[in-house]
Amino acid sequence: MSERSPRDIMSAWWHTTRLIAKRDLLVEWRSRIALNQVFPFAGIVMVMFGFAIDDTRLMERIAPGLIMLATMFSLLILVQRSFAVESEDGALDALRTAGVSSSALFWGKSIAMAAQLAALEALLIVLAILLYGSTIRPSGVVLLIATWLAASWGLATVGTLYGGLAAGARGRETLLPLLLLPVVAPVLIGATRAVEAALGARGSVADGWPWMGLVAVFAAVFCAGGTLAFGPLIDE
Repeated sequence: MSERSPRDIMSAWWHTTRLIAKRDLLVEWRSRIALNQVFPFAGIVMVMFGFAIDDTRLMERIAPGLIMLATMFSLLILVQRSFAVESEDGALDALRTAGVSSSALFWGKSIAMAAQLAALEALLIVLAILLYGSTIRPSGVVLLIATWLAASWGLATVGTLYGGLAAGARGRETLLPLLLLPVVAPVLIGATRAVEAALGARGSVADGWPWMGLVAVFAAVFCAGGTLAFGPLIDE
């Protein structure tokens, strides 16, 4: 029997990745957890920040930071939900026993989480425009889209990696924030500065591109690291 070619192996890997991403998104669609709980939670956070600050000019200036903070708080819920589903009835162990590639599992879950985060961030940007009076610079649209995509993927990869690390630990609900929040600080800083430039809250649009680059580098590093390390982490 002839060995499979690298192209066939890659095709099978990508097929598995798509199936895992589709499964995670289908589970969330049927449960409506993100729609009924996570999105309203993020919206409430934005509204409460508005009540706490109560300064229109200040809110418009700090809106980008509030968007990213609300996204990161919501990320914790999404990660815990994603791996709670895997832990039920030993689903994660069953996938590994069935020979599912750990890298395909990592990428599939990351893609599903990135899609949810991208939808959430889009909602929060709209809320910032409606609640805080933020405006998008016409010249900053490309920067905003690039940052939106890079931040969504970066947060999804690090969330999936650390979610897998904490999945089997005792007290994972409190352990996950301690592990995750310090690590995502570069995304918080870089994405906030880039969105500030795109929304005209601070500096020019050109000032935002290096910060977007920082977010993209972070996303690439954790994507590569997660691809290599996810298997050993969930096997322990």
